[in-house]
Amino acid sequence: MTSFVLLGGAGYIGSHVAKALVRAGWTPIIVDNLSRGQALSVAGLTLEQADILDTPALVSIFKKYQPSAILHFAGLIEVSESVKNPSEFHRNNAQGTASVISAMAQAQIKHLIFSSTAAVYGQPDHQAPFPENLPPCPINPYGESKLTAEQIIQESYHQHGICSVIFRFFNACGADIDAEIGEMHDPETHLIPLVIQTALGLRESVSLFGEDYPTPDGTCVRDYVHVDDIARAHLLALTYLQSGGESVICNLGSGTGYSVREVMREIEKLTDHGRLSITAEPRRAGDPAYLVADISRTCSVLGWSPHHTLRDICESAYRWHQSDIYQNFWRSRRRG
Repeated sequence: MTSFVLLGGAGYIGSHVAKALVRAGWTPIIVDNLSRGQALSVAGLTLEQADILDTPALVSIFKKYQPSAILHFAGLIEVSESVKNPSEFHRNNAQGTASVISAMAQAQIKHLIFSSTAAVYGQPDHQAPFPENLPPCPINPYGESKLTAEQIIQESYHQHGICSVIFRFFNACGADIDAEIGEMHDPETHLIPLVIQTALGLRESVSLFGEDYPTPDGTCVRDYVHVDDIARAHLLALTYLQSGGESVICNLGSGTGYSVREVMREIEKLTDHGRLSITAEPRRAGDPAYLVADISRTCSVLGWSPHHTLRDICESAYRWHQSDIYQNFWRSRRRG
């Protein structure tokens, strides 16, 4: 049976991709140091606890399972955290990726799918959807570290013959349709879970970082893409690589932008909560005003398109936050 190793596979996106692989009849092998991932999100699957900076451990795992491809989700992702601690982001995201490439070369694995980010684009002057050929110009250490990782991966083709699909994620969100897995970050920093937690009374208010951006309502505009759409893109990317596809960089977004206030209003309508308690805060360092994907390359190369609307995203996230699994997780973290 064809197997794939998912680095950081116990995290939010990795666990959804793992579930999609199982549904497709493939075998995901989860590798995670569990510093941010949750073992319960991949219960029943093979889990090897290891860090991507531990190259010998990766080589041992790769040789043990002989996967057809590596799916690399293991990264630090919080922009504001990267501004406070840039060296840790460069160490994990860039040096960690160099370690993955070294291990792949030693184990003679030739296919890689990598989770990069729209943060590599920075803040271009125009507000049109961002195509992949836009010159990268990150404005925070998170984006810089992911861009360096991309460059390491691109060089690996010439050095080791590794073909890759690099996905530049926009705002991944939503939850599994069965409400079995979803976002379980602690602390939580993502907008939709924070707003839903406020609507459910799990927190007193939600912070709004910046009301003076050059956008229609003064709040940041982002492209929100359902995690199940992201998972489906990874399955298509695996088929693409196994069919002899060349290395490519693809955006993963919905192609549509929504402001922070628009997302808040959508959740207010969905939960019938009325006006949420919002605390106005200054802009966060490193946050661009506008990030929306041009997804035409992803659609044409992989035959992919997003299936879920913002409403779908919010509904699935709301169901997840009401589930016993999430409620037990929340209570356990509050007790801890």
